[in-house]
Amino acid sequence: LRKAVFIVVIGQCCLLSTLSAQFWGAKESRPVNTPKDSLKKGEYVWSPELSPQGPILVTVSLDEQIAYVFRNGTRIGMANISTGKSGHETPTGVFVTILKDAKHRSKKYNNAPMPYTQKFTNYGVALHAGGLPGYPSSHGCVHLPSVFAEQLFKASPLGMTVVVTNHA
Repeated sequence: LRKAVFIVVIGQCCLLSTLSAQFWGAKESRPVNTPKDSLKKGEYVWSPELSPQGPILVTVSLDEQIAYVFRNGTRIGMANISTGKSGHETPTGVFVTILKDAKHRSKKYNNAPMPYTQKFTNYGVALHAGGLPGYPSSHGCVHLPSVFAEQLFKASPLGMTVVVTNHA
């Protein structure tokens, strides 16, 4: 009986862990005029109606731990993010997305969920929904709030430009 109870408890813990690991950050966008300095952990702004069509560019600021989304030069989004921790730094440069997978799982890190993946390097660095502790904590990827990652995924084409910089 103890063994059966233990298995049920472990199963419930794993189920809860799996369910809670699927969502990160705020569930709703902050107002479009929200200053970047007032975004809290996991918060974002998403206003695609400001520029409904055209090419999308994502700029990732490692110093600020903020991602900015522009369409036709108009900022339509920004979010607090978490990039690569020491020893696993997010590479800087200009990239294009080379893979999109809404239900991606890591091949390197224990099948970890990486929802709304948009891979931009050949060695696996991507934009995707992930943990947002308020500081760099990933293995090189750019973790985004879940809803923001989903909206960006839906709005952006394969081949979208991603600029990663150390500066604001």
